[in-house]
Amino acid sequence: MNWPKLMCLTADGVALSHVEQVRALCVAGADWIQLRAKDISDVELEPLAFECLVQCREVGCRFVLNDRLDLALKIGADGVHLGKLDMPWVKARERAGSEFMIGGTVNSLVDAKNAVAGGILDYVGVGPFKYTRTKKNLAPVLTEIDWRELSNILGDLPGYVIGGIEAADLKRVRMLGLSGAAVCSALYRPPGVCENYEALCNAYEN
Repeated sequence: MNWPKLMCLTADGVALSHVEQVRALCVAGADWIQLRAKDISDVELEPLAFECLVQCREVGCRFVLNDRLDLALKIGADGVHLGKLDMPWVKARERAGSEFMIGGTVNSLVDAKNAVAGGILDYVGVGPFKYTRTKKNLAPVLTEIDWRELSNILGDLPGYVIGGIEAADLKRVRMLGLSGAAVCSALYRPPGVCENYEALCNAYEN
């Protein structure tokens, strides 16, 4: 599988709706979008998620839901991302089957070892890289030593750095040795999603 360098997450509490965020990201050329809507129910989210999925399909963008496995399966999403307080990875794989993408959150060396040993996950989000307001009950920010050890433990399992990533952070992120970065808040500020996405891509590559 070709793993993009940036995974783009939608955000609650910004000027654009989740559907508008996804539309803008698709126009910008995003390869991978995770719909992360914490503040609405599955019933409210379903039509919005399906509309987002259709937009992603039109441009060939990978589409993943955060937390909500049953809804992801129902609408035909590419996958789901499960935090540590969500459904256990084993149960999720049993329900979803082998072809469905499942990602998990790694906040520590123990988490990383469990992710690798389980052989269930397709990728992991690793962090936090630094403090972020988009995550409640944030785990302790990882140290340089943590990052080196985590990279060694994860090996070939794709890992994406998470937690408050800005364009200015991406040079350091690239040096951590993981597959890429997950970006969220930095996408939705002025001057706009397209400009911000381009700046993040350029910062990662340069």
